[in-house]
Amino acid sequence: MTSDVILGRLMALHPKVIDLVLDRVWRLLEALDHPECDLPPVIHVAGTNGKGSTLAMIRAGIEGAGKSAHVYTSPHLAYFHERIRLAGELISEDGLSAVLEECEAANDGAPITYFEITTVAAILAMSRVPADFTLLEVGLGGRLDATNVIERPAATVITPVSVDHTQFLGDTIEQIAGEKAGIIKRGVPVIVGPQEDAAMEVIEDRAMRLGAPILAYGQHWHVWEERERLVYQDENGLRDLPLPALRGEHQIMNAGAALAVLRALELGDAACEAAMTDAEWPARMQRLRRGPLFDRTPHAEIWLDGGHNPAAGEAISRVLSSLPERPTYFVCGMLNTKDISGYLRPLAAHAAHLYSVSIAGETNTLPASETAAQARAVGMQASEAESIEAAVSTIAEHVPNARILICGSLYLAGNVLRAGNG
Repeated sequence: MTSDVILGRLMALHPKVIDLVLDRVWRLLEALDHPECDLPPVIHVAGTNGKGSTLAMIRAGIEGAGKSAHVYTSPHLAYFHERIRLAGELISEDGLSAVLEECEAANDGAPITYFEITTVAAILAMSRVPADFTLLEVGLGGRLDATNVIERPAATVITPVSVDHTQFLGDTIEQIAGEKAGIIKRGVPVIVGPQEDAAMEVIEDRAMRLGAPILAYGQHWHVWEERERLVYQDENGLRDLPLPALRGEHQIMNAGAALAVLRALELGDAACEAAMTDAEWPARMQRLRRGPLFDRTPHAEIWLDGGHNPAAGEAISRVLSSLPERPTYFVCGMLNTKDISGYLRPLAAHAAHLYSVSIAGETNTLPASETAAQARAVGMQASEAESIEAAVSTIAEHVPNARILICGSLYLAGNVLRAGNG
């Protein structure tokens, strides 16, 4: 029985893809004798933007200090196995199939969402392999997310909060920050990245009520770029480090949060250095250097990014501004649950043209015609394309040395990576 077959069955256990309560997760964890209690020390990461990048740098730092970490992230890009790392290694097909079947049997047909049961499966797998730390990335929100079952993590982290997933988390920054702050635990340090004042007030209020020590950007730690180096400062001193391997001005702040975690864990200078130099996180301004798309356009510069909200659009815009001038074309596909114009507006100044595509295999894809219309509404020249490959070929035919950015959705990025591009 392959994991894909089992995952297909698990999709049918609940009529909704997202249904934010914790009751079903607690029921299944109890049926499995509470594997969440057997995890190595947990670092729990929530936020709207930068969760994955921050977590990747924390992982690189832990491994640079000679220690090991389990990692649970979502969604995956190409294959489900990417969501679960056991002591640094992707879970095997046999291992994944085994824990999925075990969770399926323990659940005994009861209603449970796909994310909930697969999160429990990840926890079960991680509870059985020795490691020094466990890194958990929140799937959606925090307070009612399936990962929020750790009574006393070693630390919690809240990266920048912005308006996204309003249908589930609320339509104000205060409501959304309250959901993210739901991962804060009594007496457990919380590392907080840059926040709007309204979000910070909510986070500080919850931390204060729970007696959770706060390590906040701008108060307890500072980070900036200086002379093509990263400078980090906290109450224990100043560190001069290489710039993050992950590209973009926004990664400076993510790096700062990662360094604050590593310093709080007292993992030393080697961890801080490795967090900057060794972190990898696909589809975050990733330069594609091999595969079918690269072969079609040997003189073009091809980039891939899975960001999909206005803050991501701003971050991509800053990266593009930092690159040498080159005619820039976008191949964009998005989901119909996103703020399309908010994402595209910061990119308009960089765009020679946008080619819109529907995301193959996604029921919630925004039709290519609608993406193109939204792009034109924010001032872009835009037209539809049948596929990513068709768009890239058209661009390469007319502008062989173009900069091409494939963007708008992690699901679109996953299709690109599954096709052997990288």
